[in-house]
Amino acid sequence: MPKTRIAIACQGGGSHTAFTAGVLQRLLDGPEIDEYDVVGFSGTSGGAVCALLAWTALREGDRDRARPLLDAFWADNSASTPLDVAANAWLMWAATLQSTGWLPQVSPYDLPVDGLAEFRALLTRRVDFAEFTPDPDGPLLVVGAVDVLSGKFRAFHSYHEAITPDMVLASAAIPNVFPAVHTDGGTFWDGLFSQNPPVHELLDAAPDELWVIQINPTARAEEPRTVLDIADRRNELSGNLSLYQELHGIEVIDRLLADGVLVGSRYKHITVRVLEFARPPSTRLLGSTSKLNRDARFLKELMTQGERQAEEFLATLGFESAWRAKDIEAVLGHLAPDVQLTAAGSFAGVDGDARTRIAELCRTAAMDLTRKQLTRDRAVWDVRLPEGRGRIEAEIVDGKVTRLGFS
Repeated sequence: MPKTRIAIACQGGGSHTAFTAGVLQRLLDGPEIDEYDVVGFSGTSGGAVCALLAWTALREGDRDRARPLLDAFWADNSASTPLDVAANAWLMWAATLQSTGWLPQVSPYDLPVDGLAEFRALLTRRVDFAEFTPDPDGPLLVVGAVDVLSGKFRAFHSYHEAITPDMVLASAAIPNVFPAVHTDGGTFWDGLFSQNPPVHELLDAAPDELWVIQINPTARAEEPRTVLDIADRRNELSGNLSLYQELHGIEVIDRLLADGVLVGSRYKHITVRVLEFARPPSTRLLGSTSKLNRDARFLKELMTQGERQAEEFLATLGFESAWRAKDIEAVLGHLAPDVQLTAAGSFAGVDGDARTRIAELCRTAAMDLTRKQLTRDRAVWDVRLPEGRGRIEAEIVDGKVTRLGFS
């Protein structure tokens, strides 16, 4: 039986994409990935860097190499020397005052340091770009940027062109930090202004599933009121616009296929899974400025969180597989001994203890994978019921479901 083909899209978000590095490390060097065929990556900004490093390892046929490559890059990028630590602290202070209007913005063209040259050195220290040639038979890499003059989106595509350092720099050229990057006949800014990350072009790898590592949270619990919080939320929402437009298009096609409208068409069902960064307090104190933070402990914290969330994401896949197969014994095997159950609406009428009720609900509720499956601090699925629709939410700790909510 052929393996499920997976394409992984990495959203941009500056230093927050150290989380993405941790996710990719856990996904690629764990035994669970043996069940899948990873066929491509896409990325924007910091997500493009992480995608590049993972793709390099995959292209060389050694996915275990992704971990040391990602570790080495983020170690190189961290503020570790006393001078770097002081410069990072100054940058955080200045950027926070600029975002609140207390300090004027400074053009990167007026800065004395060539940040692009330093960034290029970070990339070429770990990746031999001279080895890259267009390769339509290998794993795909797509890197997103935008031409600041024409306003056109650009997706650099490894099937058609050799990926260069400047293509990755173009994707990461945050306009208030770096000057525009001139490459491939264009003048490019950060891909956060285009496809964040590229999805449409990634489908050229013909995946069965699309796994999205999302840095900008979809929802917030509280209304932003301070200048810092408002700027932070605007940054998050603008970073998600293109992504959710592209994912919505995939979901529409999936539903049309499920309804039989596109029978015999060139389209195929693609299951969309979103692994969303659950922002820790250390990223909220500075708002969007924390996306520039190069503090070594901060970056390590995010990478560790990425590994932990990837672990729960993989456990989510096992639970889903058992549920969809209606394998009651396997479903119950994924539950913690003291699993808690809440059921409302159409789910509320099932009697018995928690495990008995969950077994009965498994028989009646079908997970609907024409709608994206989200994993953040909990996993969420839309489900179909004989009498309508519903939702399942699962909290997973140490590989076991500790709480299930049905609504």
